Amino acid sequence: MPKPLVSVVVPTSNRADYLEVTLASLAAQDVDGEYEVIVVDDGSRDRTPAVIEAAKVRCVRREEPQGPNAARNTGVRTAAAGLIAMVDDDVWAPPGWLRALAEGADRHPRAGALGGPIRARFEGPAPRSCGREQPPITNLDLGPEDRTTELVWSANMAIRRAAFEQVGPFDERFSTGGDEEDWLRRLRAAGGEVVYVADAWLDHRRAGDDARLRSPMRSAYRRGRNMRAYDRMRGVDPHVRQELRVLAGCGWHTVRRACPQGLVAGAHSAGRLAEAVRPR
Repeated sequence: MPKPLVSVVVPTSNRADYLEVTLASLAAQDVDGEYEVIVVDDGSRDRTPAVIEAAKVRCVRREEPQGPNAARNTGVRTAAAGLIAMVDDDVWAPPGWLRALAEGADRHPRAGALGGPIRARFEGPAPRSCGREQPPITNLDLGPEDRTTELVWSANMAIRRAAFEQVGPFDERFSTGGDEEDWLRRLRAAGGEVVYVADAWLDHRRAGDDARLRSPMRSAYRRGRNMRAYDRMRGVDPHVRQELRVLAGCGWHTVRRACPQGLVAGAHSAGRLAEAVRPR
């Protein structure tokens, strides 16, 4: 078998409906060369195995979940290509996405990691916004031109195997806070470069009940707790008074602007505060 141009790694756990859309979009990529898709099934108990089998892609399955960073490490070690693209299991990638990412890697040979725009896509009753805040799911837009940057997000990110071998694996203690950030900070500390590839965009989806306000609030709370724990590990966690001020500001924004998405920001802030006062 020829060595693939790119390996695409998809960590997943119990999200069969989302994964089905993701794998269908990856199967339709328009790329000059071979590529492979590897799904790391992190202990799913739904119909995820059947979705993976129907898509006819490589699968690494673990019976017990170990978290997204462990899945990423497994995927990178399994991949055959020197360029490993990573996506979340709830994205839709247009046919030109992988080609744009691979061409970006060719244009920026010094980049150890690359990432592209992430567009929020709600397929259902999305929370209303006053227009002053970002969508309540992971998104990224750094403009219409390629540029170096500090961070990109693992929903749409590629790394070189050489950089992985230099920096080491993703820290498996992290889940939804600091997970890709920690690795990218270590890459930059080692002299590596992170590049934003402007035309390698994809959609980050929320559908059905996941598009309603309650779901992004729960996710924001969990991420807030994890981000505060990550900040504490790095020694940059702010004083509790500052966390309280931010939470109060979120409440004021929600009331003054009649903005439901202020509740999502408030949930994130409440998660940070809860972690800040948790006995250790």
